[in-house]
Amino acid sequence: MPADRDRFSTATRLRALGEHAAARVYRARVRRRRNRLTGRAALLALVVCSLVVALAYPMRQYISQRSDISDQRRQAQKEREDVKKLREEKARLQDPAYIEQQARERLHFTRPGETGYSVVDGGGEAERSSDQGAAGRPWYSNLWDSVDAADAADGGARAKR
Repeated sequence: MPADRDRFSTATRLRALGEHAAARVYRARVRRRRNRLTGRAALLALVVCSLVVALAYPMRQYISQRSDISDQRRQAQKEREDVKKLREEKARLQDPAYIEQQARERLHFTRPGETGYSVVDGGGEAERSSDQGAAGRPWYSNLWDSVDAADAADGGARAKR
């Protein structure tokens, strides 16, 4: 057996052992690289998730505040338009001619020496609806009529049962 041992030179044995050791080292490096990449990817994912969680609330607040700002701007513009209309109305109310016109139209005022007329439609009684016709009668007549009407409606419902 010692002859078999000597058959291969030390260099050949070291080369064979070297290839075998190199294969083991290569496999170990590949495993390490896979482990490092997996660990790095997990760490990167953890960092990204924590950033998303950390920034989610401030971003929501920012968007909400931007919306509030735009609503406030619209409201301010509307208020400016209302102020402009009120200033115009104030200017009109300071004009005596406008005041006189409004008093004549709305309050039926007349100037001294003028005669005011109010035209009343003569056929007012004929054009009243049934609800308006009950206004000229005593209240107790209206009450009994409403009781009779309710009784007639209820009696019709009972007859159908």
